[in-house]
Amino acid sequence: MKTVSVIVPVYYNEGSLAPLFDELTRVEEQIAAMDCCLELVFVDDGSGDDSLAELLKIKQRRGDVKIVKLARNFGAFEASKVGLRFISGDCFMWLSADLQDPPELIPSMVEKWLAGSKFVIYARDGRDDPFLQKLFGGIYYWLLRRLVVPNYPTGGFDLALMDKVLLPHLRDSGKNINTTLLEYWLGFKPEVLRYRRREREHGQSMWTLSKRFKLALDTFLGFSFVPIRLITGIGLSVSFISMIYGMVTTAYAWFGVRGAPGWPTLVALITFLIGLVIVMLGIIGEYVWRIYDEVNKVPEVVIDEVF
Repeated sequence: MKTVSVIVPVYYNEGSLAPLFDELTRVEEQIAAMDCCLELVFVDDGSGDDSLAELLKIKQRRGDVKIVKLARNFGAFEASKVGLRFISGDCFMWLSADLQDPPELIPSMVEKWLAGSKFVIYARDGRDDPFLQKLFGGIYYWLLRRLVVPNYPTGGFDLALMDKVLLPHLRDSGKNINTTLLEYWLGFKPEVLRYRRREREHGQSMWTLSKRFKLALDTFLGFSFVPIRLITGIGLSVSFISMIYGMVTTAYAWFGVRGAPGWPTLVALITFLIGLVIVMLGIIGEYVWRIYDEVNKVPEVVIDEVF
């Protein structure tokens, strides 16, 4: 019998965990006909509610469930990655605990995997999210397709079933890496299915604007050289324009042409260039910080207990 490992990162999801487990139980009944079973790993990412208590109730109902409790909140990607250390299945996937990605889609993914696909994804055709989240997502995926992976699904994806051959690449990846993008970037041909993401019914999203912004930075700085090439191009362009301006000013002085007073122009030019330099240093600093974060040996996550 083949095993499908499901990793569920949990953060303030006490209301959805029992319904999620019930749905996963029904899923296992369906895939049993395919000679498959589920391995369930829940990772509590420092939840401040009763999520852990709900997880322990689930373990009482099913003793082989693994529960990993982190010492504090480290983030969704970090919690997802730590789950990779505890799985032993023939294929694996991450599943949102808020039920926005329906567990009922798992059997169709397992069917495709059994047919020979190493990478099966459910791309989003739409999402029942607030307008600002849709707007941010649209801009993010538009940039992603142009700067990183041209054939990335337009609406993105979260639900993916991967063969165990992908496991070491994801488990051993560095910090500050968008693992969802990494699994697509690896190059395995995806079997693409489509669905519409559910509206959130349980709890409140903890995916704040600052976390979205960090994800965008980690994505574009971690997978694309465009930002560093861009600031190089801007630097060369400004230098060229400055050289032309200097030559014109010298020519005016050589031929005795007196230019108009230029103090406001000079101030505007200097402040613009200083601002440009600060932005460039900020982008370079983001790259340098990521290098420092990789080599200083601070753990990516800290595990408190394993149940």
